[in-house]
Amino acid sequence: MPVFTKKNLIRYPFYLLYSLTLILTGIVTYHNWIVGAVGFLLLFTFLALFVKMERIMFNEFESYISMLSHRLKKVGEEALMEMPIGIMLFNEDFQVEWTNPFLASCFAEDTLVGRSLYDVAESLIPLIKQEVESEVVTLHDRKFKVIIKREERLLYFFDITEQTEIEKLYEDERTVLAIIFLDNYDELTQGMDDQLKSNLNSQVTSLINNWANESGVFIKRTSSDKFIAVMNEQILIQLERSKFSILDKVREETSKQSIPLTLSVGVGTGGSTLPELGALAQSSLDLALGRGGDQVAIKQPNGKVKFYGGKTNPMEKRTRVRARVISHALKELVTESGKVIIMGHKFPDMDAIGSAIGILKVAQVNQKEGFIVLDMNQIDTGVQRLLEEIKKKPDLWSRFITPEEALNILTDDTLLVVVDTHKPSLVIEERLINKIENIIVIDHHRRGEEFIEDPLLVYMEPYASSTAELVTELLEYQPKRFKIDMLEATALLAGIIVDTKSFTLRTGSRTFDAASFLRSQGADTVLVQKFLKEDLNQYVQRARFIENAEIYRDGIAISKGEEDETYDHVLIAQAADTLLGISGVGASFVISKRRDQQVGISARSLGDINVQVIMEGLQGGGHLTNAATQLNNLTLHEAEERLKKVIDDYLEGGKKS
Repeated sequence: MPVFTKKNLIRYPFYLLYSLTLILTGIVTYHNWIVGAVGFLLLFTFLALFVKMERIMFNEFESYISMLSHRLKKVGEEALMEMPIGIMLFNEDFQVEWTNPFLASCFAEDTLVGRSLYDVAESLIPLIKQEVESEVVTLHDRKFKVIIKREERLLYFFDITEQTEIEKLYEDERTVLAIIFLDNYDELTQGMDDQLKSNLNSQVTSLINNWANESGVFIKRTSSDKFIAVMNEQILIQLERSKFSILDKVREETSKQSIPLTLSVGVGTGGSTLPELGALAQSSLDLALGRGGDQVAIKQPNGKVKFYGGKTNPMEKRTRVRARVISHALKELVTESGKVIIMGHKFPDMDAIGSAIGILKVAQVNQKEGFIVLDMNQIDTGVQRLLEEIKKKPDLWSRFITPEEALNILTDDTLLVVVDTHKPSLVIEERLINKIENIIVIDHHRRGEEFIEDPLLVYMEPYASSTAELVTELLEYQPKRFKIDMLEATALLAGIIVDTKSFTLRTGSRTFDAASFLRSQGADTVLVQKFLKEDLNQYVQRARFIENAEIYRDGIAISKGEEDETYDHVLIAQAADTLLGISGVGASFVISKRRDQQVGISARSLGDINVQVIMEGLQGGGHLTNAATQLNNLTLHEAEERLKKVIDDYLEGGKKS
């Protein structure tokens, strides 16, 4: 078969046409030899001219191909040697065999040949051994994207320093929105005369404006108690480094005039659109307020939240109006449901059981069937004594069911009320949260990052002493055609007494109002003391915790149990409370193995140290003065070391949130 080259594409059609013409000329010669002879002469002349032209064209084509090949070879050599892409060949011992001049210039050396990669760029060795295809590395203050060809032992270096700087500039200039809220402005200014209110407004506005001007933040007051702030990511980073000093400045300056005004700031960052940033900022503000105010919450689209501030005890600012509104909303939701299931946290205490009994009463008042979920394997001594009394009342005892029974009786219109916690991981049965759509959350703890998703109603008041106090107020605004049983009232009162340490901690005027109401309903304080009586062995164990305590830094007591012993979580909490009563101790931490083999840490404080923040550093939470956490797969010594590190970070300004 003929090979169809560019030369043949011209030659074959010509020869075909020439052959046909030659045949025709032969036929003409047969009839007229003179005309034929002229025709043959012309044909041979034309053939000679064609062959000559073809040879010229072929020579020119060969010359062009040769020149093009030379140019391509030269371009390849220049690309290899001159283009701003680093190329390196190395051997099995990580010795540099060859580099192009560009890569050598990046290392400010004439040649790298013969040098070891350990000396030239040691950071590349792990990448080569880990079989990474590409990675960004920093060499001599420049950023390179390195592509690794292991079979050829070849490295390509792409300088992306400018690209990285542009990306950083873009990140630094991204818009950040913040909402600044004056926590207790309405409460403080209520009853103030116009001059005093005007002076307070001028002082606060001046402080915030000066802070904004110094930080490069645009700020605008939108109402008497709210500001909108616009900044970029770079400014936000600087504000985080200063731990949002405006919080302390406003609190300190206003407290000099006996007006303890505080700020809460919600920050939205990382959003792609302004509405998304606004939603993040509002959500962050809600989170900051839900944790008691006087702090900054920074929420990102990935759900991560950072907190700063929150170093003061939250001021009581809930109102009777809010309690009445929540009570009415609770009544409506209970009425619309088929049945009500109430659930507290794992290893429930008096507050969780008492508030659950209170919500059960709300369901009964509104003629709805209610049940309390309880795991009998997670009961401490005090709660066990309460349950023994409840067993004497069959109507009330029949309302207590196991998690499995609760899962079997739920229907589409079942209402779930979660009390004394808002974290899905802490409830007695998490499957109930996943299977029941209608959920209410009632809690007195500061809100954390983990939260039950999409509840119908949330009543969270970190200013309250206990969830039992909140539930008691809700009961007061339910229909008046009911009488709380003595044992039910006693259980609620026990919850308040336990969480306030007999009205000594986190006790406000509303706490005494709730206790007074319960006493009027027949609550028995003697019976409460019976529930709270201690076992002799527990008393001795607690004394050992006190004996083993050591003072870490100024006024911080840390005690830990025996490595091979397990302790009840209530005992741990009691030991922390007892340590707090020792002279010179401002905060106490007790570490021990729990019955579930986790390491539990119970933390207490008189208010100067925010133990909630310290426990959040260990994935826990709670209140400013009362918090805890549970850690997995750690020894007591390892847990103690982690605790001390978090305490150090807190005291040295690592995260004073």
